[in-house]
Amino acid sequence: KRNGEKTKMFFLKENKKQFTHILVIIFIVALMITGCSSSSRQEVSDKQAGQQLEVYTVGDSDGDWGYPTPWGHYQRGPGYVRMSYIFDTLIWKDEAGFVPAIADKWIYDASNNSYEFQVRDDILWHDGKKLTCDDIVFTFQYMKEHPYIWVDMSCIESVQIKGKNTIEIKLNTPNAAFLTNIAATVPIIPKHVWENVEEPEKYLDSKAVIGCGPFKLLDYNKEQGTYQYEANENYYGGEIKVKQLRFVKVNDQMATAALSNGDVNAISIQPEMAENLKDSGFDVISESGSINVKLMFNYTKSPFDNIEFRQALAYAINRQDLVAKAQRGYGLEGNPGMLSPENSWYNVNVEQYKYDLAKNAEILGRLGYTRETSVENEEGFWAKDGDKLSFEILCSPDLIRAAEVLKEQLKKAGVDIRIKSLENKTRDAKIIGWDFDIALNQHGGLGGDPNTMNKLIVGDNFNSVRYFENAELVKVLKEQSTAMDEKERIELIDNAQKLYALDLPALTLYYPTYYWGHDGQIPLFYTKEGIGIGVPIPLNKLSFVNR
Repeated sequence: KRNGEKTKMFFLKENKKQFTHILVIIFIVALMITGCSSSSRQEVSDKQAGQQLEVYTVGDSDGDWGYPTPWGHYQRGPGYVRMSYIFDTLIWKDEAGFVPAIADKWIYDASNNSYEFQVRDDILWHDGKKLTCDDIVFTFQYMKEHPYIWVDMSCIESVQIKGKNTIEIKLNTPNAAFLTNIAATVPIIPKHVWENVEEPEKYLDSKAVIGCGPFKLLDYNKEQGTYQYEANENYYGGEIKVKQLRFVKVNDQMATAALSNGDVNAISIQPEMAENLKDSGFDVISESGSINVKLMFNYTKSPFDNIEFRQALAYAINRQDLVAKAQRGYGLEGNPGMLSPENSWYNVNVEQYKYDLAKNAEILGRLGYTRETSVENEEGFWAKDGDKLSFEILCSPDLIRAAEVLKEQLKKAGVDIRIKSLENKTRDAKIIGWDFDIALNQHGGLGGDPNTMNKLIVGDNFNSVRYFENAELVKVLKEQSTAMDEKERIELIDNAQKLYALDLPALTLYYPTYYWGHDGQIPLFYTKEGIGIGVPIPLNKLSFVNR
Protein backbone atom coordinates (compact mmCIF):
# COMPACT_ATOMS: atom_id res chain seq x y z
CA LYS A 1 0.00 0.00 0.00
CA ARG A 2 2.75 2.38 -1.03
CA ASN A 3 0.68 4.59 -3.27
CA GLY A 4 -2.88 5.57 -4.08
CA GLU A 5 -5.16 8.43 -3.14
CA LYS A 6 -5.71 9.23 0.51
CA THR A 7 -8.86 11.25 -0.15
CA LYS A 8 -12.12 9.34 0.29
CA MET A 9 -15.84 10.08 0.30
CA PHE A 10 -17.67 8.82 3.33
CA PHE A 11 -21.36 8.05 3.55
CA LEU A 12 -22.39 7.99 7.18
CA LYS A 13 -24.58 5.51 8.95
CA GLU A 14 -27.89 6.67 10.44
CA ASN A 15 -28.67 7.08 14.11
CA LYS A 16 -25.10 7.25 15.40
CA LYS A 17 -25.86 8.79 18.80
CA GLN A 18 -28.76 10.47 20.50
CA PHE A 19 -27.36 13.99 20.02
CA THR A 20 -27.24 13.33 16.28
CA HIS A 21 -31.03 13.64 16.25
CA ILE A 22 -30.74 17.07 17.85
CA LEU A 23 -28.34 18.22 15.17
CA VAL A 24 -30.63 16.86 12.47
CA ILE A 25 -33.57 18.80 13.92
CA ILE A 26 -31.49 22.00 13.95
CA PHE A 27 -30.50 21.36 10.36
CA ILE A 28 -34.10 20.76 9.22
CA VAL A 29 -35.29 23.91 10.95
CA ALA A 30 -32.55 25.89 9.23
CA LEU A 31 -33.69 24.56 5.88
CA MET A 32 -37.30 25.44 6.64
CA ILE A 33 -36.34 28.99 7.62
CA THR A 34 -34.23 29.64 4.57
CA GLY A 35 -36.36 27.74 2.12
CA CYS A 36 -33.18 26.35 0.69
CA SER A 37 -33.55 23.43 -1.71
CA SER A 38 -31.26 21.41 -3.89
CA SER A 39 -33.18 22.50 -6.99
CA SER A 40 -32.74 26.22 -6.21
CA ARG A 41 -29.03 25.72 -5.62
CA GLN A 42 -28.78 23.86 -8.90
CA GLU A 43 -30.42 26.80 -10.67
CA VAL A 44 -27.87 29.17 -9.16
CA SER A 45 -25.04 26.84 -10.11
CA ASP A 46 -26.27 26.52 -13.70
CA LYS A 47 -26.66 30.28 -13.99
CA GLN A 48 -23.14 30.93 -12.73
CA ALA A 49 -21.48 28.14 -14.71
CA GLY A 50 -18.62 29.59 -16.69
CA GLN A 51 -18.95 32.97 -14.97
CA GLN A 52 -16.72 34.56 -12.37
CA LEU A 53 -18.43 34.41 -8.99
CA GLU A 54 -18.74 37.70 -7.17
CA VAL A 55 -17.87 36.39 -3.70
CA TYR A 56 -16.94 32.99 -2.32
CA THR A 57 -17.08 32.71 1.47
CA VAL A 58 -15.37 30.09 3.62
CA GLY A 59 -16.33 29.58 7.26
CA ASP A 60 -13.72 28.89 9.93
CA SER A 61 -14.31 28.23 13.63
CA ASP A 62 -11.00 29.75 14.76
CA GLY A 63 -10.96 32.82 12.56
CA ASP A 64 -7.61 34.51 13.05
CA TRP A 65 -4.53 32.71 11.72
CA GLY A 66 -2.19 35.69 11.66
CA TYR A 67 -1.12 38.22 9.05
CA PRO A 68 -0.78 36.29 5.76
CA THR A 69 2.94 36.77 5.13
CA PRO A 70 5.54 34.00 5.52
CA TRP A 71 6.64 35.39 8.90
CA GLY A 72 3.29 36.79 10.00
CA HIS A 73 0.99 33.77 9.78
CA TYR A 74 0.57 31.39 12.69
CA GLN A 75 2.57 28.18 12.51
CA ARG A 76 -0.31 25.77 12.04
CA GLY A 77 -1.67 24.71 8.66
CA PRO A 78 -4.56 27.18 8.19
CA GLY A 79 -2.11 30.05 8.59
CA TYR A 80 0.05 28.70 5.77
CA VAL A 81 -3.01 28.25 3.54
CA ARG A 82 -4.13 31.86 4.11
CA MET A 83 -0.66 33.02 3.08
CA SER A 84 -0.49 30.71 0.04
CA TYR A 85 -3.27 32.59 -1.79
CA ILE A 86 -0.93 35.59 -2.01
CA PHE A 87 2.51 34.02 -2.47
CA ASP A 88 3.36 31.37 -5.04
CA THR A 89 6.11 28.75 -4.91
CA LEU A 90 8.46 27.33 -7.53
CA ILE A 91 6.13 24.36 -8.03
CA TRP A 92 2.83 23.39 -6.42
CA LYS A 93 0.58 20.36 -5.89
CA ASP A 94 -2.96 19.56 -6.94
CA GLU A 95 -5.11 16.47 -6.38
CA ALA A 96 -2.74 14.33 -8.49
CA GLY A 97 0.70 15.59 -7.50
CA PHE A 98 3.26 18.20 -8.52
CA VAL A 99 2.31 20.86 -11.08
CA PRO A 100 4.18 23.88 -12.49
CA ALA A 101 3.92 27.25 -10.76
CA ILE A 102 6.59 29.96 -10.96
CA ALA A 103 8.76 27.31 -12.62
CA ASP A 104 7.20 25.45 -15.53
CA LYS A 105 9.94 22.81 -15.78
CA TRP A 106 12.40 21.22 -13.37
CA ILE A 107 15.00 18.46 -13.39
CA TYR A 108 17.31 16.79 -10.88
CA ASP A 109 20.99 16.38 -11.75
CA ALA A 110 22.22 13.50 -9.57
CA SER A 111 25.86 13.97 -10.62
CA ASN A 112 25.82 17.54 -9.33
CA ASN A 113 23.21 16.96 -6.62
CA SER A 114 21.26 19.96 -7.86
CA TYR A 115 17.86 20.93 -9.20
CA GLU A 116 17.34 23.22 -12.16
CA PHE A 117 14.12 25.19 -12.49
CA GLN A 118 13.01 26.92 -15.68
CA VAL A 119 11.30 30.12 -14.51
CA ARG A 120 8.42 31.67 -16.45
CA ASP A 121 9.10 35.13 -17.84
CA ASP A 122 5.51 36.42 -17.79
CA ILE A 123 4.93 36.75 -14.06
CA LEU A 124 4.09 40.07 -12.42
CA TRP A 125 4.07 40.97 -8.75
CA HIS A 126 0.85 42.44 -7.44
CA ASP A 127 2.34 45.94 -7.74
CA GLY A 128 2.95 45.43 -11.48
CA LYS A 129 6.71 44.86 -11.35
CA LYS A 130 8.11 41.82 -13.12
CA LEU A 131 9.25 38.75 -11.19
CA THR A 132 12.81 37.76 -12.09
CA CYS A 133 15.29 35.09 -11.13
CA ASP A 134 16.88 37.66 -8.81
CA ASP A 135 13.75 37.51 -6.65
CA ILE A 136 14.11 33.75 -6.30
CA VAL A 137 17.79 33.90 -5.40
CA PHE A 138 16.99 36.67 -2.92
CA THR A 139 14.17 34.64 -1.32
CA PHE A 140 16.42 31.69 -0.52
CA GLN A 141 19.22 33.91 0.75
CA TYR A 142 16.80 35.93 2.88
CA MET A 143 15.23 32.82 4.40
CA LYS A 144 18.65 31.50 5.34
CA GLU A 145 19.28 34.72 7.25
CA HIS A 146 15.71 34.95 8.57
CA PRO A 147 14.51 31.35 9.01
CA TYR A 148 10.97 30.53 7.97
CA ILE A 149 9.47 28.06 10.44
CA TRP A 150 7.99 25.82 7.72
CA VAL A 151 11.23 25.23 5.83
CA ASP A 152 14.64 23.80 6.71
CA MET A 153 17.22 25.42 4.43
CA SER A 154 20.22 23.58 5.89
CA CYS A 155 20.44 21.22 2.91
CA ILE A 156 20.97 24.08 0.42
CA GLU A 157 24.53 24.90 -0.57
CA SER A 158 23.85 27.60 -3.14
CA VAL A 159 21.17 29.17 -5.33
CA GLN A 160 22.27 30.87 -8.51
CA ILE A 161 21.10 31.96 -11.94
CA LYS A 162 22.16 29.63 -14.78
CA GLY A 163 21.42 31.01 -18.21
CA LYS A 164 18.21 32.72 -19.25
CA ASN A 165 15.40 32.21 -16.74
CA THR A 166 17.07 29.20 -15.13
CA ILE A 167 17.73 28.75 -11.44
CA GLU A 168 20.11 26.14 -10.06
CA ILE A 169 19.67 25.02 -6.47
CA LYS A 170 22.66 22.98 -5.39
CA LEU A 171 22.35 20.81 -2.30
CA ASN A 172 25.12 19.98 0.14
CA THR A 173 23.54 16.57 0.68
CA PRO A 174 20.83 14.63 -1.19
CA ASN A 175 17.33 15.49 0.01
CA ALA A 176 14.57 13.00 -0.77
CA ALA A 177 11.85 15.46 0.28
CA PHE A 178 13.23 18.53 -1.50
CA LEU A 179 10.42 18.97 -4.01
CA THR A 180 7.69 18.65 -1.38
CA ASN A 181 9.24 20.42 1.58
CA ILE A 182 11.14 23.18 -0.20
CA ALA A 183 10.27 23.68 -3.88
CA ALA A 184 6.51 23.29 -3.27
CA THR A 185 6.53 25.06 0.11
CA VAL A 186 8.88 28.09 0.03
CA PRO A 187 6.85 31.23 -0.79
CA ILE A 188 8.79 33.41 -3.23
CA ILE A 189 8.95 37.05 -2.09
CA PRO A 190 9.79 40.24 -4.05
CA LYS A 191 13.30 41.53 -3.48
CA HIS A 192 12.29 45.17 -3.94
CA VAL A 193 9.88 44.88 -1.00
CA TRP A 194 11.87 42.81 1.49
CA GLU A 195 15.54 43.65 0.87
CA ASN A 196 15.66 46.29 3.62
CA VAL A 197 13.39 44.52 6.12
CA GLU A 198 15.46 43.44 9.11
CA GLU A 199 12.69 41.98 11.29
CA PRO A 200 10.27 40.15 8.96
CA GLU A 201 8.05 38.89 11.78
CA LYS A 202 7.27 42.53 12.66
CA TYR A 203 6.76 43.68 9.07
CA LEU A 204 3.01 44.24 8.79
CA ASP A 205 3.00 46.96 6.16
CA SER A 206 0.58 46.71 3.24
CA LYS A 207 3.58 46.12 0.96
CA ALA A 208 4.37 42.96 2.94
CA VAL A 209 1.46 41.20 1.21
CA ILE A 210 2.67 41.89 -2.31
CA GLY A 211 3.07 38.49 -3.93
CA CYS A 212 2.47 36.95 -7.33
CA GLY A 213 -0.28 34.49 -6.34
CA PRO A 214 -3.88 34.33 -7.55
CA PHE A 215 -5.21 36.70 -4.88
CA LYS A 216 -4.40 40.08 -3.35
CA LEU A 217 -5.24 40.88 0.25
CA LEU A 218 -7.99 43.48 0.60
CA ASP A 219 -8.57 43.30 4.35
CA TYR A 220 -7.45 41.40 7.42
CA ASN A 221 -9.24 41.83 10.76
CA LYS A 222 -7.47 40.12 13.62
CA GLU A 223 -10.20 40.80 16.18
CA GLN A 224 -13.02 39.47 14.02
CA GLY A 225 -10.90 36.73 12.48
CA THR A 226 -11.78 37.68 8.89
CA TYR A 227 -9.81 37.78 5.65
CA GLN A 228 -10.87 39.34 2.36
CA TYR A 229 -9.00 38.75 -0.90
CA GLU A 230 -9.57 39.99 -4.44
CA ALA A 231 -8.67 38.21 -7.65
CA ASN A 232 -5.32 38.98 -9.25
CA GLU A 233 -6.49 39.80 -12.76
CA ASN A 234 -2.93 39.52 -14.06
CA TYR A 235 -2.34 36.05 -12.68
CA TYR A 236 -0.07 34.03 -14.94
CA GLY A 237 -1.60 30.69 -13.93
CA GLY A 238 -5.07 31.18 -15.38
CA GLU A 239 -8.35 33.00 -14.90
CA ILE A 240 -9.55 33.35 -11.32
CA LYS A 241 -13.01 31.89 -10.75
CA VAL A 242 -14.09 34.35 -8.04
CA LYS A 243 -13.78 38.11 -7.79
CA GLN A 244 -13.48 37.98 -4.02
CA LEU A 245 -12.55 35.23 -1.58
CA ARG A 246 -13.56 35.71 2.05
CA PHE A 247 -12.90 33.86 5.30
CA VAL A 248 -15.29 34.50 8.18
CA LYS A 249 -15.45 33.16 11.71
CA VAL A 250 -18.35 30.77 12.30
CA ASN A 251 -19.03 28.81 15.47
CA ASP A 252 -18.82 25.02 15.00
CA GLN A 253 -22.41 24.61 16.19
CA MET A 254 -23.62 27.04 13.51
CA ALA A 255 -21.62 25.56 10.63
CA THR A 256 -24.45 23.58 9.05
CA ALA A 257 -26.94 26.41 9.38
CA ALA A 258 -24.43 28.87 7.88
CA LEU A 259 -23.99 26.60 4.86
CA SER A 260 -27.69 25.92 4.38
CA ASN A 261 -28.53 29.63 4.80
CA GLY A 262 -26.04 30.55 2.11
CA ASP A 263 -23.95 32.59 4.55
CA VAL A 264 -20.92 30.53 3.53
CA ASN A 265 -20.11 28.49 0.46
CA ALA A 266 -17.85 26.00 2.25
CA ILE A 267 -17.15 25.01 5.82
CA SER A 268 -15.92 22.17 8.00
CA ILE A 269 -18.97 20.29 9.34
CA GLN A 270 -19.89 17.86 12.07
CA PRO A 271 -19.67 14.28 10.73
CA GLU A 272 -23.28 13.53 11.72
CA MET A 273 -24.56 16.16 9.29
CA ALA A 274 -22.76 14.88 6.20
CA GLU A 275 -25.49 12.55 4.93
CA ASN A 276 -28.26 15.10 5.43
CA LEU A 277 -26.30 17.78 3.64
CA LYS A 278 -25.57 15.44 0.76
CA ASP A 279 -29.24 14.50 0.51
CA SER A 280 -30.02 18.21 0.32
CA GLY A 281 -27.77 18.70 -2.68
CA PHE A 282 -24.55 19.84 -1.03
CA ASP A 283 -21.18 18.28 -1.80
CA VAL A 284 -19.42 16.55 1.09
CA ILE A 285 -15.79 15.47 1.10
CA SER A 286 -13.77 13.89 3.88
CA GLU A 287 -10.27 12.79 4.82
CA SER A 288 -8.63 10.58 7.47
CA GLY A 289 -5.07 9.87 8.49
CA SER A 290 -3.35 13.21 7.87
CA ILE A 291 -4.21 14.72 11.25
CA ASN A 292 -3.43 12.97 14.51
CA VAL A 293 -4.27 13.41 18.15
CA LYS A 294 -1.33 12.27 20.24
CA LEU A 295 -0.42 11.93 23.88
CA MET A 296 2.97 13.55 24.56
CA PHE A 297 5.06 12.37 27.50
CA ASN A 298 7.48 14.69 29.27
CA TYR A 299 10.32 12.20 29.16
CA THR A 300 12.69 14.78 30.64
CA LYS A 301 11.41 13.97 34.13
CA SER A 302 10.42 10.95 36.20
CA PRO A 303 8.55 8.67 35.78
CA PHE A 304 8.13 9.45 32.07
CA ASP A 305 11.88 9.17 31.47
CA ASN A 306 11.45 5.39 31.76
CA ILE A 307 10.54 3.72 28.45
CA GLU A 308 8.84 0.81 30.21
CA PHE A 309 6.66 3.22 32.17
CA ARG A 310 5.53 4.87 28.93
CA GLN A 311 4.81 1.45 27.46
CA ALA A 312 2.78 0.54 30.56
CA LEU A 313 0.59 3.61 30.05
CA ALA A 314 0.13 2.68 26.38
CA TYR A 315 -1.26 -0.74 27.40
CA ALA A 316 -3.75 1.04 29.71
CA ILE A 317 -5.24 3.12 26.88
CA ASN A 318 -8.02 1.70 24.75
CA ARG A 319 -7.62 3.60 21.49
CA GLN A 320 -10.66 2.05 19.85
CA ASP A 321 -12.76 3.21 22.78
CA LEU A 322 -11.28 6.70 22.37
CA VAL A 323 -12.39 6.81 18.74
CA ALA A 324 -15.87 5.64 19.72
CA LYS A 325 -16.34 8.09 22.60
CA ALA A 326 -14.20 11.12 21.75
CA GLN A 327 -14.88 11.01 17.99
CA ARG A 328 -18.29 9.32 18.00
CA GLY A 329 -16.70 6.67 15.78
CA TYR A 330 -15.50 9.11 13.13
CA GLY A 331 -11.80 8.37 12.98
CA LEU A 332 -9.09 5.73 12.82
CA GLU A 333 -7.32 4.10 15.74
CA GLY A 334 -3.85 5.55 16.24
CA ASN A 335 -0.65 3.77 15.22
CA PRO A 336 2.23 3.96 17.74
CA GLY A 337 4.54 4.23 14.72
CA MET A 338 2.99 7.65 13.93
CA LEU A 339 1.98 7.15 10.27
CA SER A 340 -1.61 6.07 9.69
CA PRO A 341 -2.85 2.97 7.85
CA GLU A 342 -4.04 5.38 5.13
CA ASN A 343 -0.46 6.48 4.50
CA SER A 344 1.39 4.79 1.64
CA TRP A 345 4.50 4.53 3.89
CA TYR A 346 2.67 2.83 6.75
CA ASN A 347 4.52 -0.11 8.31
CA VAL A 348 2.11 -2.84 9.42
CA ASN A 349 4.80 -4.57 11.53
CA VAL A 350 4.90 -2.07 14.37
CA GLU A 351 4.25 -2.80 18.05
CA GLN A 352 0.63 -1.78 18.63
CA TYR A 353 0.24 -1.96 22.45
CA LYS A 354 -3.24 -3.39 22.25
CA TYR A 355 -5.35 -2.61 25.32
CA ASP A 356 -4.16 -4.97 28.04
CA LEU A 357 -4.57 -4.06 31.74
CA ALA A 358 -2.80 -7.27 32.81
CA LYS A 359 0.26 -6.24 30.79
CA ASN A 360 0.02 -2.75 32.26
CA ALA A 361 -0.07 -4.16 35.81
CA GLU A 362 2.82 -6.52 35.12
CA ILE A 363 5.10 -3.68 33.99
CA LEU A 364 4.15 -1.31 36.80
CA GLY A 365 4.68 -4.08 39.35
CA ARG A 366 8.11 -4.77 37.89
CA LEU A 367 8.92 -1.07 38.24
CA GLY A 368 8.16 -1.17 41.97
CA TYR A 369 4.61 0.15 42.04
CA THR A 370 1.97 -1.41 44.27
CA ARG A 371 -1.79 -1.14 44.09
CA GLU A 372 -3.77 -1.58 47.25
CA THR A 373 -7.04 -0.15 48.46
CA SER A 374 -6.82 1.74 51.76
CA VAL A 375 -8.32 4.72 53.53
CA GLU A 376 -5.76 6.97 51.88
CA ASN A 377 -6.05 5.19 48.56
CA GLU A 378 -9.70 4.18 48.39
CA GLU A 379 -9.76 4.20 44.58
CA GLY A 380 -6.93 1.68 44.42
CA PHE A 381 -4.42 3.82 42.56
CA TRP A 382 -0.87 2.60 42.00
CA ALA A 383 1.71 4.01 44.42
CA LYS A 384 5.46 3.96 44.94
CA ASP A 385 7.35 5.03 48.06
CA GLY A 386 4.06 6.28 49.46
CA ASP A 387 3.35 8.55 46.49
CA LYS A 388 0.17 7.94 44.51
CA LEU A 389 0.64 7.64 40.74
CA SER A 390 -1.00 10.91 39.80
CA PHE A 391 -0.26 13.53 37.19
CA GLU A 392 -1.76 16.33 35.12
CA ILE A 393 -2.80 16.21 31.48
CA LEU A 394 -2.77 19.39 29.41
CA CYS A 395 -5.29 19.78 26.61
CA SER A 396 -7.02 22.45 24.57
CA PRO A 397 -10.81 22.99 24.79
CA ASP A 398 -11.43 21.06 21.57
CA LEU A 399 -9.72 17.99 23.08
CA ILE A 400 -11.42 18.08 26.47
CA ARG A 401 -13.63 15.10 25.63
CA ALA A 402 -10.59 13.00 24.70
CA ALA A 403 -8.95 14.02 27.99
CA GLU A 404 -12.05 12.96 29.93
CA VAL A 405 -12.11 9.54 28.25
CA LEU A 406 -8.40 9.11 28.98
CA LYS A 407 -9.00 10.01 32.61
CA GLU A 408 -11.70 7.34 32.87
CA GLN A 409 -9.51 4.72 31.22
CA LEU A 410 -6.43 5.46 33.32
CA LYS A 411 -8.46 5.56 36.53
CA LYS A 412 -9.59 2.04 35.74
CA ALA A 413 -5.90 1.17 35.33
CA GLY A 414 -5.05 2.70 38.71
CA VAL A 415 -3.62 6.01 37.52
CA ASP A 416 -4.99 9.33 38.75
CA ILE A 417 -5.33 12.09 36.15
CA ARG A 418 -6.10 15.79 36.61
CA ILE A 419 -7.26 17.63 33.50
CA LYS A 420 -6.04 21.15 32.73
CA SER A 421 -7.59 22.79 29.69
CA LEU A 422 -5.75 25.73 28.11
CA GLU A 423 -6.21 27.59 24.86
CA ASN A 424 -3.95 26.34 22.07
CA LYS A 425 -1.21 28.98 22.25
CA THR A 426 -0.79 28.63 26.02
CA ARG A 427 -0.70 24.84 25.82
CA ASP A 428 1.82 24.99 22.97
CA ALA A 429 4.03 27.31 25.00
CA LYS A 430 4.00 24.90 27.93
CA ILE A 431 4.89 22.01 25.63
CA ILE A 432 7.83 23.83 24.09
CA GLY A 433 9.01 24.77 27.60
CA TRP A 434 8.66 21.19 28.94
CA ASP A 435 6.22 22.54 31.52
CA PHE A 436 3.86 19.55 31.66
CA ASP A 437 3.46 15.92 32.70
CA ILE A 438 1.52 14.62 29.72
CA ALA A 439 -0.25 16.63 27.04
CA LEU A 440 -2.78 16.09 24.30
CA ASN A 441 -1.77 17.69 21.01
CA GLN A 442 -3.36 17.70 17.58
CA HIS A 443 -1.72 18.57 14.26
CA GLY A 444 -1.65 17.67 10.60
CA GLY A 445 1.19 16.95 8.20
CA LEU A 446 1.12 13.16 8.42
CA GLY A 447 -0.16 12.80 4.88
CA GLY A 448 2.85 14.53 3.34
CA ASP A 449 6.32 13.27 2.59
CA PRO A 450 7.49 10.86 5.32
CA ASN A 451 10.27 13.30 6.12
CA THR A 452 7.60 14.79 8.36
CA MET A 453 8.75 12.17 10.89
CA ASN A 454 12.01 14.10 11.21
CA LYS A 455 10.11 17.32 11.85
CA LEU A 456 7.90 15.67 14.47
CA ILE A 457 10.61 13.64 16.23
CA VAL A 458 13.80 15.71 16.13
CA GLY A 459 12.42 19.03 14.93
CA ASP A 460 12.43 22.17 17.09
CA ASN A 461 8.74 23.00 17.35
CA PHE A 462 5.82 22.44 19.72
CA ASN A 463 4.46 19.57 17.65
CA SER A 464 7.79 17.76 17.87
CA VAL A 465 8.74 15.41 20.69
CA ARG A 466 12.37 16.62 20.27
CA TYR A 467 13.59 13.12 21.02
CA PHE A 468 17.32 12.47 20.70
CA GLU A 469 17.58 9.73 23.34
CA ASN A 470 17.70 6.91 20.79
CA ALA A 471 20.84 7.30 18.69
CA GLU A 472 19.76 4.61 16.23
CA LEU A 473 16.45 6.33 15.60
CA VAL A 474 18.17 9.66 15.00
CA LYS A 475 20.60 7.95 12.60
CA VAL A 476 17.82 6.24 10.64
CA LEU A 477 15.86 9.50 10.34
CA LYS A 478 18.92 11.26 8.97
CA GLU A 479 19.62 8.46 6.48
CA GLN A 480 16.06 8.31 5.13
CA SER A 481 16.09 12.03 4.40
CA THR A 482 19.01 11.56 1.99
CA ALA A 483 17.95 8.24 0.45
CA MET A 484 17.09 8.94 -3.18
CA ASP A 485 16.41 5.26 -3.92
CA GLU A 486 12.76 4.50 -3.08
CA LYS A 487 13.30 0.90 -1.94
CA GLU A 488 16.09 1.93 0.40
CA ARG A 489 13.97 4.74 1.75
CA ILE A 490 11.01 2.43 2.39
CA GLU A 491 13.20 0.17 4.53
CA LEU A 492 14.50 3.14 6.52
CA ILE A 493 11.03 4.62 7.10
CA ASP A 494 9.78 1.18 8.19
CA ASN A 495 12.62 0.96 10.70
CA ALA A 496 12.02 4.50 11.96
CA GLN A 497 8.40 3.65 12.70
CA LYS A 498 9.44 0.54 14.66
CA LEU A 499 12.03 2.39 16.74
CA TYR A 500 9.70 5.28 17.46
CA ALA A 501 6.93 2.90 18.57
CA LEU A 502 9.27 1.04 20.93
CA ASP A 503 10.53 4.18 22.67
CA LEU A 504 7.13 5.94 22.69
CA PRO A 505 8.09 9.58 23.32
CA ALA A 506 4.48 10.14 22.28
CA LEU A 507 1.55 7.88 21.46
CA THR A 508 -0.77 8.61 18.55
CA LEU A 509 -4.25 7.97 19.93
CA TYR A 510 -6.37 8.43 16.82
CA TYR A 511 -6.72 10.13 13.46
CA PRO A 512 -9.95 12.15 13.26
CA THR A 513 -12.04 12.01 10.11
CA TYR A 514 -12.83 15.56 8.99
CA TYR A 515 -15.74 16.52 6.76
CA TRP A 516 -16.27 19.56 4.61
CA GLY A 517 -19.54 20.63 3.08
CA HIS A 518 -19.76 23.04 0.16
CA ASP A 519 -22.30 24.23 -2.39
CA GLY A 520 -20.49 22.80 -5.42
CA GLN A 521 -19.85 26.12 -7.14
CA ILE A 522 -16.10 25.61 -6.71
CA PRO A 523 -14.74 22.03 -7.07
CA LEU A 524 -12.86 21.70 -3.80
CA PHE A 525 -10.43 18.82 -3.40
CA TYR A 526 -7.86 17.36 -1.02
CA THR A 527 -4.32 17.93 -2.25
CA LYS A 528 -2.19 14.84 -2.82
CA GLU A 529 0.10 14.62 0.24
CA GLY A 530 -1.37 17.90 1.51
CA ILE A 531 -0.78 21.58 0.77
CA GLY A 532 2.86 22.62 1.20
CA ILE A 533 4.50 20.22 3.65
CA GLY A 534 1.21 18.37 4.10
CA VAL A 535 -1.73 20.54 5.20
CA PRO A 536 -4.90 18.41 4.89
CA ILE A 537 -7.37 21.22 4.17
CA PRO A 538 -9.47 21.13 0.96
CA LEU A 539 -8.84 24.79 0.13
CA ASN A 540 -6.03 24.51 -2.42
CA LYS A 541 -5.73 27.81 -4.27
CA LEU A 542 -5.87 25.95 -7.59
CA SER A 543 -9.52 25.17 -6.86
CA PHE A 544 -10.17 28.84 -7.59
CA VAL A 545 -8.20 28.98 -10.86
CA ASN A 546 -9.26 27.91 -14.34
CA ARG A 547 -6.20 26.00 -15.45
